[in-house]
Amino acid sequence: GRELLHHPPIHHTRAAAEPLMHVTLREITSDTVRAVIKLSVRPEQQGFVAPNAVSLSQALFSDEAWYRAIYADDELVGFVMLADESLKAQPPAQPKIGLWRLMIDAQHQRMGIGREVMRQVVAYVRSRPGIADFYTSYVPQPGGPGPFYLGLGFEPNGEIDDGEIVLVYPLRGGA
Repeated sequence: GRELLHHPPIHHTRAAAEPLMHVTLREITSDTVRAVIKLSVRPEQQGFVAPNAVSLSQALFSDEAWYRAIYADDELVGFVMLADESLKAQPPAQPKIGLWRLMIDAQHQRMGIGREVMRQVVAYVRSRPGIADFYTSYVPQPGGPGPFYLGLGFEPNGEIDDGEIVLVYPLRGGA
Protein backbone atom coordinates (compact mmCIF):
# COMPACT_ATOMS: atom_id res chain seq x y z
CA GLY A 1 0.00 0.00 0.00
CA ARG A 2 1.05 3.55 -0.67
CA GLU A 3 1.59 5.69 2.38
CA LEU A 4 0.44 9.26 2.45
CA LEU A 5 2.95 12.04 2.20
CA HIS A 6 3.19 13.90 5.48
CA HIS A 7 3.40 17.65 5.59
CA PRO A 8 4.51 19.13 8.90
CA PRO A 9 1.63 20.74 10.77
CA ILE A 10 1.35 24.51 10.72
CA HIS A 11 0.71 25.85 14.22
CA HIS A 12 -1.98 28.49 14.60
CA THR A 13 -2.84 30.46 17.70
CA ARG A 14 -6.56 29.63 17.56
CA ALA A 15 -7.92 26.85 19.77
CA ALA A 16 -8.30 23.33 18.37
CA ALA A 17 -5.81 24.12 15.63
CA GLU A 18 -3.39 21.65 14.08
CA PRO A 19 -2.27 18.89 16.44
CA LEU A 20 0.99 19.42 18.29
CA MET A 21 1.92 15.81 17.66
CA HIS A 22 3.02 14.11 14.43
CA VAL A 23 -0.03 12.32 13.00
CA THR A 24 0.54 9.39 10.63
CA LEU A 25 -1.65 6.79 8.93
CA ARG A 26 -0.08 3.33 9.02
CA GLU A 27 -1.01 -0.08 7.70
CA ILE A 28 -2.43 -2.46 10.29
CA THR A 29 -0.34 -5.56 10.92
CA SER A 30 -0.73 -8.81 12.83
CA ASP A 31 1.17 -7.09 15.63
CA THR A 32 -1.17 -4.08 15.84
CA VAL A 33 -4.62 -5.46 14.96
CA ARG A 34 -5.58 -6.38 18.54
CA ALA A 35 -4.72 -2.88 19.77
CA VAL A 36 -6.78 -1.35 16.93
CA ILE A 37 -9.77 -3.51 17.93
CA LYS A 38 -9.49 -2.32 21.56
CA LEU A 39 -9.82 1.38 20.65
CA SER A 40 -13.22 2.90 21.34
CA VAL A 41 -15.05 6.20 21.17
CA ARG A 42 -16.86 7.75 24.13
CA PRO A 43 -19.97 5.83 25.27
CA GLU A 44 -22.35 8.53 23.97
CA GLN A 45 -20.71 8.27 20.52
CA GLN A 46 -21.02 4.51 20.12
CA GLY A 47 -24.25 4.78 18.15
CA PHE A 48 -22.45 6.83 15.49
CA VAL A 49 -19.57 4.53 14.47
CA ALA A 50 -19.19 0.77 14.31
CA PRO A 51 -16.56 -0.96 16.45
CA ASN A 52 -13.23 -1.42 14.67
CA ALA A 53 -13.61 -5.23 14.75
CA VAL A 54 -16.76 -4.82 12.62
CA SER A 55 -14.99 -2.43 10.23
CA LEU A 56 -12.06 -4.81 9.78
CA SER A 57 -14.45 -7.72 9.18
CA GLN A 58 -16.22 -5.70 6.48
CA ALA A 59 -12.86 -4.76 4.92
CA LEU A 60 -11.95 -8.43 4.61
CA PHE A 61 -14.80 -8.92 2.13
CA SER A 62 -14.59 -5.59 0.32
CA ASP A 63 -12.00 -4.99 -2.40
CA GLU A 64 -12.55 -1.24 -2.21
CA ALA A 65 -11.75 -0.95 1.51
CA TRP A 66 -8.68 1.20 2.22
CA TYR A 67 -7.96 1.39 5.93
CA ARG A 68 -5.22 2.60 8.24
CA ALA A 69 -4.42 2.88 11.92
CA ILE A 70 -3.98 6.46 13.12
CA TYR A 71 -0.94 7.30 15.23
CA ALA A 72 -0.12 10.48 17.13
CA ASP A 73 3.65 10.41 17.47
CA ASP A 74 4.08 6.67 18.11
CA GLU A 75 0.83 6.09 20.00
CA LEU A 76 -2.10 4.32 18.36
CA VAL A 77 -5.08 6.68 18.64
CA GLY A 78 -7.64 5.78 15.97
CA PHE A 79 -8.80 4.10 12.78
CA VAL A 80 -9.91 5.37 9.38
CA MET A 81 -11.44 3.43 6.50
CA LEU A 82 -12.42 4.56 3.02
CA ALA A 83 -14.51 2.88 0.34
CA ASP A 84 -12.33 3.60 -2.71
CA GLU A 85 -14.07 2.43 -5.89
CA SER A 86 -10.82 2.91 -7.84
CA LEU A 87 -9.43 -0.15 -5.99
CA LYS A 88 -12.13 -2.47 -7.37
CA ALA A 89 -11.12 -5.16 -9.86
CA GLN A 90 -13.54 -3.48 -12.31
CA PRO A 91 -13.59 0.18 -11.24
CA PRO A 92 -16.36 2.40 -12.59
CA ALA A 93 -15.49 5.06 -15.17
CA GLN A 94 -16.10 7.78 -12.58
CA PRO A 95 -14.96 6.20 -9.30
CA LYS A 96 -15.99 7.72 -5.99
CA ILE A 97 -14.34 7.52 -2.60
CA GLY A 98 -16.39 7.50 0.57
CA LEU A 99 -15.26 8.07 4.12
CA TRP A 100 -16.60 4.82 5.56
CA ARG A 101 -15.27 4.99 9.13
CA LEU A 102 -13.34 7.48 11.21
CA MET A 103 -12.81 7.03 14.91
CA ILE A 104 -10.45 8.63 17.38
CA ASP A 105 -10.09 6.86 20.73
CA ALA A 106 -12.02 8.56 23.54
CA GLN A 107 -8.95 9.80 25.40
CA HIS A 108 -7.42 11.39 22.29
CA GLN A 109 -10.39 13.40 21.02
CA ARG A 110 -10.56 17.19 20.74
CA MET A 111 -6.82 17.54 20.05
CA GLY A 112 -7.04 18.23 16.30
CA ILE A 113 -6.09 14.66 15.35
CA GLY A 114 -9.29 13.95 13.38
CA ARG A 115 -8.88 17.20 11.45
CA GLU A 116 -5.26 16.31 10.55
CA VAL A 117 -6.33 12.77 9.54
CA MET A 118 -8.95 14.26 7.22
CA ARG A 119 -6.34 16.59 5.68
CA GLN A 120 -4.21 13.53 4.88
CA VAL A 121 -7.23 11.57 3.62
CA VAL A 122 -8.16 14.42 1.25
CA ALA A 123 -4.55 14.37 -0.04
CA TYR A 124 -4.91 10.60 -0.64
CA VAL A 125 -8.24 11.14 -2.46
CA ARG A 126 -6.68 13.82 -4.66
CA SER A 127 -3.75 11.49 -5.46
CA ARG A 128 -6.07 8.82 -6.91
CA PRO A 129 -6.67 9.18 -10.65
CA GLY A 130 -10.09 10.22 -11.92
CA ILE A 131 -11.98 10.40 -8.63
CA ALA A 132 -15.35 12.04 -9.26
CA ASP A 133 -16.52 12.51 -5.67
CA PHE A 134 -15.40 12.25 -2.07
CA TYR A 135 -18.36 11.82 0.23
CA THR A 136 -19.45 10.74 3.68
CA SER A 137 -22.71 10.50 5.57
CA TYR A 138 -23.80 10.86 9.18
CA VAL A 139 -26.74 10.27 11.47
CA PRO A 140 -28.28 13.71 12.15
CA GLN A 141 -28.48 13.48 15.94
CA PRO A 142 -27.04 15.59 18.75
CA GLY A 143 -23.47 14.61 19.54
CA GLY A 144 -22.93 13.21 16.04
CA PRO A 145 -20.07 14.09 13.69
CA GLY A 146 -22.09 16.37 11.37
CA PRO A 147 -20.63 19.66 12.63
CA PHE A 148 -17.09 18.24 12.39
CA TYR A 149 -17.55 17.30 8.71
CA LEU A 150 -19.29 20.57 7.84
CA GLY A 151 -16.41 22.44 9.52
CA LEU A 152 -13.95 20.65 7.23
CA GLY A 153 -15.77 21.90 4.12
CA PHE A 154 -18.09 18.98 3.36
CA GLU A 155 -21.45 20.16 2.02
CA PRO A 156 -24.84 18.42 1.97
CA ASN A 157 -25.81 17.37 -1.55
CA GLY A 158 -29.48 16.92 -0.68
CA GLU A 159 -29.35 13.10 -0.49
CA ILE A 160 -30.45 11.02 2.46
CA ASP A 161 -29.10 7.46 2.56
CA ASP A 162 -30.74 5.07 5.01
CA GLY A 163 -31.58 7.98 7.32
CA GLU A 164 -28.11 9.50 7.06
CA ILE A 165 -27.35 12.91 5.56
CA VAL A 166 -24.92 12.63 2.63
CA LEU A 167 -22.11 15.19 2.42
CA VAL A 168 -19.68 15.77 -0.44
CA TYR A 169 -16.26 17.39 -0.31
CA PRO A 170 -15.43 19.99 -2.97
CA LEU A 171 -12.37 18.38 -4.60
CA ARG A 172 -12.02 21.08 -7.26
CA GLY A 173 -10.10 23.56 -5.11
CA GLY A 174 -10.29 24.36 -1.45
CA ALA A 175 -8.04 22.97 1.28
